[in-house]
Amino acid sequence: MVKPTLLVLAAGMGSRYGSLKQMDGVGPNGEAIIDYSVYDAIRAGFGKVVFVIRHSFEADFKEVFNAERFGGKIDVEYVFQELDYLPEGFALPAERVKPWGTNHAVMMAAEVINEPFAVINADDFYGREAYAAISAYLSELAGSEGKYCMVGYEVSKTLSENGTVSRGVCTVDAEGNLTGMVERTQIERVNGTILFHDGGADEPLAENTPVSMNLFGFTPDYFGHSKAYFKEFLAANIDNIKAEFFIPLMVNKVINDGTASMRVLRTSSNWFGVTYKEDKPQLMAKIEELIEAGVYPRNLWQ
Repeated sequence: MVKPTLLVLAAGMGSRYGSLKQMDGVGPNGEAIIDYSVYDAIRAGFGKVVFVIRHSFEADFKEVFNAERFGGKIDVEYVFQELDYLPEGFALPAERVKPWGTNHAVMMAAEVINEPFAVINADDFYGREAYAAISAYLSELAGSEGKYCMVGYEVSKTLSENGTVSRGVCTVDAEGNLTGMVERTQIERVNGTILFHDGGADEPLAENTPVSMNLFGFTPDYFGHSKAYFKEFLAANIDNIKAEFFIPLMVNKVINDGTASMRVLRTSSNWFGVTYKEDKPQLMAKIEELIEAGVYPRNLWQ
């Protein structure tokens, strides 16, 4: 049984915090969401964590998040996402300032990951159950290709009380495999009903509708598929300064082509994030509840 790797998409943290030293803590001792993610990954059996970061905040990031901080319980590596990391034959447009997207970030880890791996956002709190589920699935995939997975959250467990959210709404077949994912924006609960407002119309969503929160699992062949499709994407979008190469775009591609399947691992856990600044106190309160319930120690790394 192979130990999977956790790939943490953290390249956006520099623009969000300026210096990592000023990063918001959400735990009782200043722990960041990343700390809880790595802690959950360690106890779920992950053997390595790879952080995708930017050179501009490399020193600050490594000072905070390193193998010593995690008690030497997991191997730690770093890779970099930069705007000009493009395939041969493509030049960065002078006016491009927006990152190339989450799947471009994933591609940056191709040289350091040779085992099944999970992908997460650095600033999303996924919960212990999600890491246990995806680790169990990935641990059985050594040598396999095209058997991907994702954790599907019930949309009702991912909403903010402080505004609308965007979610990847999933359709799933009878075998539990993903058949499609559509980004829905402006999702909120109105008078007890969950609605999204895309295109100006109010469309209802069932409470247990599975949505993606960017917790995916892949085998290393995914890097090759991404590399090939990224060239097609760039050929069509190089002059579109807002175009981004998102993970769901790539996932829909391999599913529609029949290249891979994606098992949707369902969870009833709550997802937490800080979409709005008002969400932070609620996240901190939830972590305190989990500590009181014995899910996490009061000090993660002592």
